[in-house]
Amino acid sequence: MTEKNGVAVYCASSSKVGPKYLSAARDTGRLIACAGFDLVCGGGVMGLMAAAIEGAVDAGGRAVGVLPEFMISKGWAHPRLTEMVDTPSMHVRKETMAARSRAVIALPGGIGTLDELCEMMTWHQLELFRGPVIIVNTDGFFDPFVSMLERMREEGFMRGDVIPAIVVSTPAEAIEIIAASDSCK
Repeated sequence: MTEKNGVAVYCASSSKVGPKYLSAARDTGRLIACAGFDLVCGGGVMGLMAAAIEGAVDAGGRAVGVLPEFMISKGWAHPRLTEMVDTPSMHVRKETMAARSRAVIALPGGIGTLDELCEMMTWHQLELFRGPVIIVNTDGFFDPFVSMLERMREEGFMRGDVIPAIVVSTPAEAIEIIAASDSCK
């Protein structure tokens, strides 16, 4: 089995977002590349996903885009991807991203981002994914979600009374956690 060198990043593909979110995504891609990891993402040509890809590639790193065939046929793949992985479905996309990654970072996004984040939190809780799951809470974007997770924990709905994610404020904090984690050794 090959060593997992990827960091999966889940984030918005929307271009209607504020510059602070695009900046955080670009910084995330750059920091992943500078730490020697591959960026593994949905491979999209717009929004935070594009900013993360450009940050990684501009820093001399690798950007691996994992896209289902229907997205590729619609032209949604970023042209600067170092590698594009074609999958038959969204389910296989998520599984492939996880299989290539030692850690997960969630940046601000919509329903798709929450879907990916919640699935990885579940996999982490079930020990199907052992790397860190990190939420980068740019400008408090995830505050309502984190409050809901805390309520779940307080009400006894979290296995082992533990929220299966680490919340940080910046991409740099996320990379520090990944670099120090046991899954990176």
